[in-house]
Amino acid sequence: MKMIIKGALVIAMAISGAFVALAPAAAAVEIDVTQGNVEPLPIAITDFQSADGIGKQISDVVQADLKRSGLFAPIDRAAFIQSGLTTDTTPSFKDWTVINAQALVVGRVSPEADGRLRVEFRLWDTFAGQQLDGQQFYTNPENWRRVAHIIADAIYERLTGEKGYFDTRIVFVSESGTKDKRVKRLAIMDQDGANLRYLTDGSELVLTPRFSPSRQEVTYMSFGNGEPRVYLLQLETGQREIVGNFPGMTFSPRFSPDGQKVIMSLQQEGNANIYAMDLRSRATTRLTSTTAIDTSPSYSPDGRRIVFESDRGGRQQLYVMGADGSGQQRISFGDGSYSTPVWSPRGDLIAFTKQSGGQFQIGVMRPDGSGERILTSGFHNEGPTWAPNGRVLMFFRDQRGGGGPQLYSIDLTGYNEQKIPTPSYASDPAWSPSLE
Repeated sequence: MKMIIKGALVIAMAISGAFVALAPAAAAVEIDVTQGNVEPLPIAITDFQSADGIGKQISDVVQADLKRSGLFAPIDRAAFIQSGLTTDTTPSFKDWTVINAQALVVGRVSPEADGRLRVEFRLWDTFAGQQLDGQQFYTNPENWRRVAHIIADAIYERLTGEKGYFDTRIVFVSESGTKDKRVKRLAIMDQDGANLRYLTDGSELVLTPRFSPSRQEVTYMSFGNGEPRVYLLQLETGQREIVGNFPGMTFSPRFSPDGQKVIMSLQQEGNANIYAMDLRSRATTRLTSTTAIDTSPSYSPDGRRIVFESDRGGRQQLYVMGADGSGQQRISFGDGSYSTPVWSPRGDLIAFTKQSGGQFQIGVMRPDGSGERILTSGFHNEGPTWAPNGRVLMFFRDQRGGGGPQLYSIDLTGYNEQKIPTPSYASDPAWSPSLE
């Protein structure tokens, strides 16, 4: 048995005995996520067996995660024929195929002598009559939601062939109060809106948080002294340090993929250019030198290229250059103006905000500018951020006359747009890397 220790969570992936993941049959159930509008896969997720209600709580979160992805259609448990199914028994497959459950998830939660929980699950292909996956996890009871997200990720990956994104967090700006007296606090939550906590107290205006590749720190911009100041905040300890004071800055820096640098736009004498800063030495290197406004830079996942927006051609367009500032080339040529570009974790696409025809649109294009697609359009959509698997985008939307912004997610294909629950208005989301 292989033990992987991640903080308070111990993940034990059983590789022998009853929890061997059998090789799939030729007709094994799977989802082709490369298609446009994917028909959701019918899946049955039973209440996980437990002495108290925690088993059902875990299975409910697993079910909610998979349903929210738009790729799965959980079957109403009232339709289940077989009951009392556990991880120790083989399902009566005909009882599941007759209700068209193409995949079946069963589980159990047991207390350990040391106070931890052991959470087990099995994933079955009901039509092939085979087990597709089986794992068990040991964790402290307060981490039960995270175990549920990890199980949902495992099921998602086994049935789609892509990494899941449920065991992740979102840092964002929580907004409350009237428009003329808006209080903005930095907040963090699970990707489904649970476990929300505030990172700042609202005494200072905060904007545009960004996650570090390490997942344990974020940068954000604060106007506590009337001028923009960039902070680096340690999420686990709450300790923060000043990266620097940057007059004229409008967006927080973004990290390089290795976490050693941040890239930013600094304004001097009416112009804004792109700079990279080494976080250890605090030395800055100027990457663009124009009389225009160059801003909102984002690294490619390999760190070799940078996408940014510039009005050097008369209005905001997207440009790509080398990480040293070389080879600057315009890549957007559609009607309207482009802003807030961010590179996909896969490296294959760049997401952006586009303003055209009185609408704000969220779209994607390839790094060479080809294949532009608009995913959603509205009165005011802005600030896309990628899920770590590169399949889902989150952004914020202001409805006309709606009072304040809200967070939304949308599938890369342009389907399955969903509102993300937050207790108040919310803007400037940033999606964490996977927590594994």
